Amino acid sequence: MTEQGKSQSSSNVAALTRGLEILRCFSAREPRMSNSDLARLTGLPKSTVSRLTKTLVDHGYLRHDVRKRQYFVGPSVLALGYSALSNLRVADIARPHMQALADSTGALISLAIRDRLSMLYIEACSSDTLLTLRMGRGIRMPIISTSIGRAFLAALPEKERDYLVASLEQKQEPVVGPKELDALTREIKRYQEDGICLSLGEWNADVNAAATSIRWEGGTELIIISISGPSFIITEDLLMEALIPRLKQLAQHISKHLSSFPSV
Repeated sequence: MTEQGKSQSSSNVAALTRGLEILRCFSAREPRMSNSDLARLTGLPKSTVSRLTKTLVDHGYLRHDVRKRQYFVGPSVLALGYSALSNLRVADIARPHMQALADSTGALISLAIRDRLSMLYIEACSSDTLLTLRMGRGIRMPIISTSIGRAFLAALPEKERDYLVASLEQKQEPVVGPKELDALTREIKRYQEDGICLSLGEWNADVNAAATSIRWEGGTELIIISISGPSFIITEDLLMEALIPRLKQLAQHISKHLSSFPSV
């Protein structure tokens, strides 16, 4: 390849990387963004962002609300997302069992995977009761302070865990300091002894949660399942004595079901 060809190739890779960074800015919490919003989040010049969003609109990955001067994800992104979920098939298999536990406990039951430096909900089930947490698919959660993030880290081989924690420390968002790392060490030990991680008012002062991993024969994705709710309802005692045993049973049931689908 000529020097000019190499330069063009590098330029194309850089443009693709920047385009993907823009797409990653959109979430269930932030479904619509302006070029100014995207420039602030990515650190890219607004002129660069404007060129990239136009290209993404042209290819169906973004839609443009001209009146509000905002962008939102287009059908091409949704197609990719649905493809990823269909490949996993985990959410479809787990959903009815998660909903049953949510209905019987009044808690939020969530299924999550890691996406870069955050945890991504791929399914969430809650009951009809008013006093419960409500979160949906596509929500991103921090890793260090949540039960799902801690369970994910605890289930990793030590070298992978250390690398990810170092990356989170570098990012510094949310803050990863001595207090947070001490809590993580405590929960990793709990996971090694009991297969569970807790977050008692540490991600949110009013929320208690527990999480464990789902593993199955032939599975390649590390999936985390959690149970959570308002701390005045889902107390530590209730978690430890009644809810965690049921969460573990659910994880085992889903694992057994998934093992009969080696391609999942």
